[in-house]
Amino acid sequence: MVTRDTPWPDGTPCWVDLMVPDPRMAIDFYGALFAWAFADQGDETGNYLLASLGGRQVAGVMGGVPPDQEAPPAAWTTYLATSDIDKTVAATSQNGGQVMTPPMEVGQAGKLAIAADPTGAVFGLWQAGERNGVGLTNVAGALTWSECMTRDHDRAKDFYAQVFGHAFDDMSAEGFRYATLKVGGKVVGGIGQLPDEVPADVPPHWSVYFAVTDTDATVVRVTELGGGLVREPWDSPYGRLAQVVDNQGAHFQVITAIPADAP
Repeated sequence: MVTRDTPWPDGTPCWVDLMVPDPRMAIDFYGALFAWAFADQGDETGNYLLASLGGRQVAGVMGGVPPDQEAPPAAWTTYLATSDIDKTVAATSQNGGQVMTPPMEVGQAGKLAIAADPTGAVFGLWQAGERNGVGLTNVAGALTWSECMTRDHDRAKDFYAQVFGHAFDDMSAEGFRYATLKVGGKVVGGIGQLPDEVPADVPPHWSVYFAVTDTDATVVRVTELGGGLVREPWDSPYGRLAQVVDNQGAHFQVITAIPADAP
């Protein structure tokens, strides 16, 4: 378990939020699945919902697309921390990325922007004000990992190195390209090549992983709550994983991590 009460280092995945057509359905699903409590931030924020676990913020939920606009697919967004959002946005454009939502103030909470890397993976930027980002990680019901999955591994690595100063530890093997992202010598996330068998209509993206105590039981609960199973649970060197969708189609992964002191 990791708790934090100060801003996350630049380049660290520091926040995740969910865009959905119906926030009420998200409350029902994630409240039952992860025991999240929700607090509506009011009309001035578009009724953005802050999700908390044990009194610490773990995620956000937003919805309420105007009736004259087509609702985007339900999706999770990973935000990378920055201490100077204007500088990071400029570096994003200079290194081939696309700024989709320019920097904007979110009251006293901080500043955000939405961008895409040169390979098409969308991510957020967060400059902390009164709100630092997630206050709890690596415990059941909280964020435990974020990774960028792309069709151009080398181009993406170059982009994140140039914009955020990420270093990498290569973990690739035959038929598998993957590297960890490092900030200040600490692993903060991953970046991988989408396998050839992934359908062409699956875009490059950032994936979010939530920790659970029992992957198989969580998959059962996901389906009971109206979600679905995308990939059957499987064992990895780091724990037992599954890929699922919530009751509005947003993809995420769950993992029961192998304890650090396990043989």
